Amino acid sequence: MRASAAVTIGVGATAAVVVAALIQTAGDDPIGTALSMSVPADYKQLIEEAGNTCPEITPNILAALLTQESGFNPKARSPVGAQGIAQFMPSTWETHGIDGNKDGKRDAWDPEDAIPSSAKYLCTIAKDVKDVPGNKQHNMLAAYNAGSGAVQKYGGIPPYKETQNYVRSITALANTHSGGGGKPATTQQAATAVNAAKAMIGTPYSWGGGTASGPSTGTCCSPRGRSGASISGFDCSGLTLYAYAKAGINLPRTAAQQYAASKPVKPGEVRAGDLVFYGTSATSIHHVGIYIGGGWMIDAPRPGTKVRYSPLDTMTDLFAVGRPVPPNNKEI
Repeated sequence: MRASAAVTIGVGATAAVVVAALIQTAGDDPIGTALSMSVPADYKQLIEEAGNTCPEITPNILAALLTQESGFNPKARSPVGAQGIAQFMPSTWETHGIDGNKDGKRDAWDPEDAIPSSAKYLCTIAKDVKDVPGNKQHNMLAAYNAGSGAVQKYGGIPPYKETQNYVRSITALANTHSGGGGKPATTQQAATAVNAAKAMIGTPYSWGGGTASGPSTGTCCSPRGRSGASISGFDCSGLTLYAYAKAGINLPRTAAQQYAASKPVKPGEVRAGDLVFYGTSATSIHHVGIYIGGGWMIDAPRPGTKVRYSPLDTMTDLFAVGRPVPPNNKEI
């Protein structure tokens, strides 16, 4: 029943306009400190109530899943026909949809029906895979994405890259800041990170390369089969991890996890040192750079390139801007 229906907003004439639009789509009412993503106020109570339907789910897991499925868009429709905020396929809705608001009809397009139905469906799936070895919550999410049969067949999360990333990303979104979180990076920390990134201009791109200590050999392989195993350098998130380590902030390794470990920046408050994220949803983020002002960032673009200055419209799927949170954030 999974679909990628989150809205993609391309970069327009000015970066400021795009950044403002992106952040406003996320809502401004966070659902507890365990989720760094913002949840629209209209859905907070629904998620908090439905998120306690069974022991295997929490409000944060449910909110992270809805972020992935639709970006909280109740009118979302996927290319394969999934519908509404929870992206139910019609056949799945027919079996598992409930009348959550007791108005006499079951409507996949109505969040008051779809959100509690999504929670109920998760609980049903959790029972289907309860005897499968491994983390029960992870198996439940994998079954939501790939089907209970696949999880049962492989004795856990199936060896599908999409499903593995789905589970990893939703878990990261749901659990970030579970220890309470801290204040976002200060202006001085941001300046330190920018200077650290500037010092790496010209360093080769290496898939999987880069640590808190600096450039390192990477791994194999990129989506196009490029290996970083023989190249000492950075990939995009390795560069940002290194730059902020110099400022005393420990970021997770991947771009999507770094987004989850950052706080959204309000319109008009974007500043040098903020992280710029690219993707079609919070959990499909594939690139990150460090904003330096004037519509430019420093990033490690892709295999065959070097760390460089790039305009924000270097990619068309600019998603959001975030400000990293210092060391009491939790790496997933």
